[in-house]
Amino acid sequence: MDAVPKSRKWLALSIFLAFSATAAQVALMGTSAWLLTFAALLVPPLFLQTPAVLVRFFAISRAALRYAERLASHNLALRMQSALRLVTYQRLAGTTLLGRRRGDLLTRVVADVEAVKDLMVRVWIPFISATGVILITGLALGFISPGSGLVVLASAAVAGLLLPWLAQRGSAKADAEAVPLRGELGNAVHEIATAAPDLVAYGADGAYTEKLLTIDAQLRDDEAHSTWVRGITTAGQLLAAGTAVVGALLIGGVQAHNGVLLPQMMDWITNMVFLKATPPPMYAMQATVLAVLVLTPLALHEALSNLVQAAQVNTRAQAALARVEEILDAEPVGSGDLPSLPDPVADPGLSLHDLSVGWPGQDPVQTGLSLELARGEIVGLVGPSGIGKTTVAATVLGLIPPVSGDAEIRGRVGYLPQDAHIFTTSVAENVKIGNKFATDAEVRAALHRSGLAVDPHRLVGETGAHLSGGEARRVALARLLVGEFQVLILDEPTEHLDLLTATALMDDIWSNTTDAAVLVITHDPAVISRCDRVITLA
Repeated sequence: MDAVPKSRKWLALSIFLAFSATAAQVALMGTSAWLLTFAALLVPPLFLQTPAVLVRFFAISRAALRYAERLASHNLALRMQSALRLVTYQRLAGTTLLGRRRGDLLTRVVADVEAVKDLMVRVWIPFISATGVILITGLALGFISPGSGLVVLASAAVAGLLLPWLAQRGSAKADAEAVPLRGELGNAVHEIATAAPDLVAYGADGAYTEKLLTIDAQLRDDEAHSTWVRGITTAGQLLAAGTAVVGALLIGGVQAHNGVLLPQMMDWITNMVFLKATPPPMYAMQATVLAVLVLTPLALHEALSNLVQAAQVNTRAQAALARVEEILDAEPVGSGDLPSLPDPVADPGLSLHDLSVGWPGQDPVQTGLSLELARGEIVGLVGPSGIGKTTVAATVLGLIPPVSGDAEIRGRVGYLPQDAHIFTTSVAENVKIGNKFATDAEVRAALHRSGLAVDPHRLVGETGAHLSGGEARRVALARLLVGEFQVLILDEPTEHLDLLTATALMDDIWSNTTDAAVLVITHDPAVISRCDRVITLA
């Protein structure tokens, strides 16, 4: 909440509006009972004016206050959700995605972050406002008839505290399991959506579909269990409300029959309501008070009925926020986003001293690696697949910490990954990934230097679907060039390209990086032949 300006004031306003809307709902039921009773007893029409006006007032107030409460509470909840999502993205930018599945990660940063909104709108505000209205209503009814007031408060305690607690306990396991299952489901859908052609080609589509259906069946079972628990406890709330009505009718009915239902207040009520005009007969007044006493508890049921679901939502929201906290508590690597690009240095280069690298929690894949890379040099890093070449690059870039040894980079460092991600936006916005401060002229210049003659404002389609493989690689190259990086790490720059495209691409890379220190990871003999030195990992 501290990340949202005036959040506590917005919360107080939301609670006040929710309380007022629920109170207007209860008052509407009471005045409706008053109006209907008077009308049924055929009292003079003059006596119907006051309750008729009050019914209209409370009906309009309930709708207006509820609308205002929705605006205030959702304004606060959505601001809190945006603040949490921003913090989550910022933390992700400074951590490694190692071990994170993309479908599950997407569920965390989208659906799980929305839990903060559910906590605010569906748990805290309804519970606090309903509790206040129930206490005041119970005390007011107790002032009319102490016995009836005790019955209403007792039934409200059962329906508003005991049954929601039982619902939460009864569905806690299913609600807690449903949250990570949604992540599993999201990951399974992502795997099938991104790898469908390969799965079909290798005959694995059936197994992956079965995996998806299994997760979906587990999720449906958890949802069904929670729904059954909610249904049973909601029925219990209806029973408690009925008990309150019957109890108030029995206790208040005896008092009305004996003429002792609020007798000490009858003169005051008639003087205030009817302005000292001839009041209705006493039996009409007693019947009216009895109707209010009996029907008002029904209005409390709507306020109470949401508390069972609120209890279950609380369990799911806490589980979802715990998954978000796993991201927020992740160990940061590197320095994260910078307010500006670092200044160039006079002597750019890369120094590795007895470096051992490996992914966190796993054994080192390379040990004792030493290297000096100076400005204008091209050093090739070669070795069989899986030997740790990309792990070395990730360590040098600061994406993962070194196991031991030192890695020092002098100057701006840029990275050309093997499969650079192309975002679903324009060419220019993709190029600006290399330098978010770049002007349109600088973007055009970088595209020209990379050999890509396209309109910078051209949309590339979903993940670059409208670009060829060579064009996508040149967009990634333009990212490097727009940043004026002094130390470059190229990871398999010619992978998946035909010979002519690969040759043209590398010619453009070499011609534009003569003043940079270049470390190139490759299997391509043509690229290796252009290296000043080659280090073979084994």
